[in-house]
Amino acid sequence: MLKPLCEPSGKMADDWAIQVEQEGVAEVPTMEMPEVKLFGKWSLQDVNVSDITLVDYIAVKDKCAKYLPHSAGRYQVMRFRKAGCPIVERLCNSMMMHGRNNGKKLMTVRIVKHAFEIIHLLTGENPVQVLVNAVINSGPREDSTRIGRAGTVRRQAVDVAPLRRVNQAIWLLCTGAREAAFRNIKTIAECLADELINAAKGSSNSYAIKKKDELERDLLCHLDTTNHMNASLIRFVAAALQEEVKL
Repeated sequence: MLKPLCEPSGKMADDWAIQVEQEGVAEVPTMEMPEVKLFGKWSLQDVNVSDITLVDYIAVKDKCAKYLPHSAGRYQVMRFRKAGCPIVERLCNSMMMHGRNNGKKLMTVRIVKHAFEIIHLLTGENPVQVLVNAVINSGPREDSTRIGRAGTVRRQAVDVAPLRRVNQAIWLLCTGAREAAFRNIKTIAECLADELINAAKGSSNSYAIKKKDELERDLLCHLDTTNHMNASLIRFVAAALQEEVKL
């Protein structure tokens, strides 16, 4: 076995220990992480989700804070994983609908960026907060579903799940902007900005708000029909019981 040419003496080790004690260990400077701002401009930490039922489904802060709405995440792999996708990126993805627009994400990111600039100029608010308010106001809370087999189908009033509320709100907002921009001198970014501002205010000038009101109005009709059927059934059973008592 080869031996080292020179071995450190005990005195050398002691001297080194004394020197380290005298100098002390230098403190490692801690770096403060800069705040993540969307497009390097819009703060995400100040955004507030006022509807407590949608807090877990509108991803804005903390891990979901991004500089660009282009995370390239695989949100389709698992059920409900898209709830963690940043809400601005979901808006960009929804703007890519219809075959001729598929895959043009850089174009939709540019449209959303331009729309946010217009929103800030018109309202003076954080455009991400305006988007969150628009999503909260545009999602229908109740809807109706088909119950029964072929031939005897009726509509039943049901509550809408929080994730579906967010999905439907985004789809309605993008559809309204797309239809407003078709054969119009206004650009798609201007139409999207108008749609988001009106929806955030709850104004009926918004396509999404009008469609939401239509859905909930139809729901009331189905709800009245269901209650009427239930009341008729109760009256029939009560009458039958009275006949049995008489007999």
